[in-house]
Amino acid sequence: MAAEVTMPKFGLTMTEGTIQKWFKNEGDAIKAGEPLFEVETEKVLYEVECRTAGTVAKLLYPLEAVVEVGLPVAIIAEAGENVAEIAAKYGGGVSSAKVATASAAASATPTAPSGSGRREGPPVTPAARKLAEEHKVDLAPIVGTGPGGRVTREDVQKAIDDRAKAPAPAVAPATPTAAPATTPTPAPVTQNMPLRGMRKVIAERMHRSLQGSAQLTITTEVDVTQLIDRRQEVQREFSATYTDFIVQSCAHALKQHPRMNSTLDGDTIRHLSDVHVGLAVALEEGLIVPVVHHTDKKSLKEIAQEAKGLAEKARAGKLSIEEVSGGTFTVSNLGMYGVDGFTPIINSPQTGILGVGRIVEKPVIYRGEIAKRSMMVLSLTFDHRVIDGAPAGAFLQTVADLLAHGNRISLDAR
Repeated sequence: MAAEVTMPKFGLTMTEGTIQKWFKNEGDAIKAGEPLFEVETEKVLYEVECRTAGTVAKLLYPLEAVVEVGLPVAIIAEAGENVAEIAAKYGGGVSSAKVATASAAASATPTAPSGSGRREGPPVTPAARKLAEEHKVDLAPIVGTGPGGRVTREDVQKAIDDRAKAPAPAVAPATPTAAPATTPTPAPVTQNMPLRGMRKVIAERMHRSLQGSAQLTITTEVDVTQLIDRRQEVQREFSATYTDFIVQSCAHALKQHPRMNSTLDGDTIRHLSDVHVGLAVALEEGLIVPVVHHTDKKSLKEIAQEAKGLAEKARAGKLSIEEVSGGTFTVSNLGMYGVDGFTPIINSPQTGILGVGRIVEKPVIYRGEIAKRSMMVLSLTFDHRVIDGAPAGAFLQTVADLLAHGNRISLDAR
């Protein structure tokens, strides 16, 4: 019996995935355990393996299609089955299950007015309908290019692009008594980018984080002159960045201030026994936070090597789900971009995130005299529902003291 390959669910918050690559074509043989397609989830790119051996009878979606978790994406025919008949059964690429779901939704929903994205006539793929609703595109005049005249996501995107390129409607000349228009002409749109994939997930999570928690940011300026000297000492043994020292300092401080290493679960504050520090890594299309697990039990060298490897894998799109999951606290360093200080947003359901600014040489009062010192701004955002200002300030002070004294934590794992 033919088997349906569905969009898997990676992580509790995943609701959809974007198909980025098909490793097999229709008619190709496939073995159990072979990769069938690559999906872009809310966090990483992931290769989905086929669990059934057979022949790829039907690929139900094109590249870049956004598919909800649990929906079929491909049909695999078992040995001895008629591949052509199975492919014909699924028609233009919509399984019977999806047709039933769409029909039920249509019967339960009143007919929407023009411009809402609903239409009579040829069917519309879920991804196309979703994109049309997001951009308020009327599907009625669109001619579908998919099988059976189906309107695809690409058809909707073309309509969006054409609308952006269309000239503005002509404006009737003003009457002699009318005052001259003073409103400037809006700048032309050069490109429309749909909010989807990683960018969409970041937007949703940041908005949800701010709406669902009581966030407060406190800052302090730290004299890190000794830290610079300490890093030069360490560099003789192995390569380490300032971020590595900060990550280690945070892990040490989290053990001293366990309330910061906790999460709010309903009406219960859960103190987490393990310390897993996430490190924000900027990508061209967004931000991702790989995690150094059991950070407090690793040496500075281990943290430095693991952080470097995770950053490289993040930029190459090779992170696994495990490597971006389970963080209990996050460090976000924008110092390399010339940023002095900023207000980071908590990576829910964590309780805190530390923002790190650049190191700046400036005159300060040091031991009663004006001296040139290297200063850094630390910004701690915390969830005031879980922890108050005083204990949050104590945590930040511990991190600052460790860095001010050159982070003299043992280089050995504990």
